[in-house]
Amino acid sequence: MHFLPTADQVDLQRGVRDLLDSRFTLEHLPHGYDANLWSALAETGVFSLRTDLELGWVESVLVFEELGRACVPGPLVGTFLADGVGEGPVAVVEPDQAPLLVAHLDVAASLLVLGEEPIITRPVTGTQLNDPLDPLTPLHELAAAPTEPIASLPVTSDQARRAGALLTAALQVGLASRMTELAVAYAKEREQFGKTIGSFQAVKHICADMFVKTELARASLHSAAVLLDDPEVGNSARAVAGAKILADEAASTNGRACVQVHGGMGFTWEVPVHYFVKRAWLHATEFGTAEDHAEDLAALL
Repeated sequence: MHFLPTADQVDLQRGVRDLLDSRFTLEHLPHGYDANLWSALAETGVFSLRTDLELGWVESVLVFEELGRACVPGPLVGTFLADGVGEGPVAVVEPDQAPLLVAHLDVAASLLVLGEEPIITRPVTGTQLNDPLDPLTPLHELAAAPTEPIASLPVTSDQARRAGALLTAALQVGLASRMTELAVAYAKEREQFGKTIGSFQAVKHICADMFVKTELARASLHSAAVLLDDPEVGNSARAVAGAKILADEAASTNGRACVQVHGGMGFTWEVPVHYFVKRAWLHATEFGTAEDHAEDLAALL
């Protein structure tokens, strides 16, 4: 019995990382959504892993970890969920939420509405919010959720939300991992009192804790993906809820720790850490908060 990714899965993940490392570096990050990168991801098959390539959720979360690690802006989850049904970038709206906020409505070609039945509609206009939490994720508020479908998803809204929570957890694990890398790299370079700060025990403990939180979240994420691929093996709903909780915690906690390791520089716009921290805060509100998933877990136990 093998618990590690296969060689093909590792190659898939490495290929996506190589693409992002060459096309979307930290220097590109402040520019936000990149239409050329989005086209490259679509042509590579990132959004059609389960439709055209007929791969599973395990491969999907490996790819989404890389998208999170690079902090790629755009409606990633909605586009993936609506592949084969929606057109172009697909934004997501939950009609039962108040206010009705939609991320990346400005670049969306379709809108996924997760109501009683998941439907695809044409994009609508909304009021753009000033100063969103994540500067790379513009938000629009809708007066009402659109109800005229142009297509429907072949799954229920609950199934779509569960898949969305899994993919968002994968983005969070990627963010948590990258913030660990950024903290370690800075600790190896920054000198204080004639020594690199990475030689100080307190900083070592911070970085070690970041690594442990990331790996715990990653193990839970991969377990949930396996169960979503084969629900008969175990309770996929419980696994996804647990994975989202741990991933949100890892990303949010690692964000604070990464800022702490960077010291005063961590609070400045010149250091890219704040983009990862704010994205982690945003993802923690999407497809269920930690409190929502904790209540779901309590109901399932």
